[in-house]
Amino acid sequence: MHLDDLRDHCLAQPGATEDLPFGPDTLVFKVGGKMFALANVEWAEPAVNLKCDPERAVELREAYADVAPGYHMNKTHWNTVGLRGDVPGDVVRELVDHSYALVVAGLSARVRAEIGRAN
Repeated sequence: MHLDDLRDHCLAQPGATEDLPFGPDTLVFKVGGKMFALANVEWAEPAVNLKCDPERAVELREAYADVAPGYHMNKTHWNTVGLRGDVPGDVVRELVDHSYALVVAGLSARVRAEIGRAN
């Protein structure tokens, strides 16, 4: 998957925003002010950090060589997913959706309602 495709998919999520709070090298995608994806644009091999259910995170790490514990993140709840390795693009998109859903579920009811109106 190309970084531009990842960016487009992240920004297609309702209420998603893009920011560079850690400097020009790291794209951060948020919903309701909370991060759901981080992508380093300077790495030779592009990758994205995505939030993940802890049990599923372990399963993904065992199934794909290009899924590892989240780089500079809580390794129980985040994975780093290589975009040009053995993880198919449709799986990456599904993992973005999963990360987004986990973050939205943790938002307040008011913020979730606001995001629902942003469709």
